[in-house]
Amino acid sequence: MTREVIATDKAPKAIGPYSQGIKANGFVFCSGQLPANPDTGELVTGSITEQTRQSLANVKGVIEAAGSSMDKVVKVTVFLKDMNTFAEMNAEYAKWFTDNPPARAAVEVARLPKDVGVEIEAIAVL
Repeated sequence: MTREVIATDKAPKAIGPYSQGIKANGFVFCSGQLPANPDTGELVTGSITEQTRQSLANVKGVIEAAGSSMDKVVKVTVFLKDMNTFAEMNAEYAKWFTDNPPARAAVEVARLPKDVGVEIEAIAVL
């Protein structure tokens, strides 16, 4: 098995003992991305639309740094602090995956790191 750590300045630095992403056996596994600006480290604390947009931009940064692209994403997991924000998240999400969207799960969780409203992880093929 080949395994390569992905590190990019196009997504926030890891804040714990994990990698932004891992390339392995023809896939890239993107760690959960919070809505943080990779340039400043500041959290996007606005609407769930704004938070979703930033989280997906961070996912894109990791996926592209690994040599893949958003149209090659095969699975996404969306963690929401409040399922009542699902429709707003989904509207922004749909802009990122317009044709042949990936498989997806969306779940409500009790709490997310830094008390954000959304965290998004993804798997893509290379």
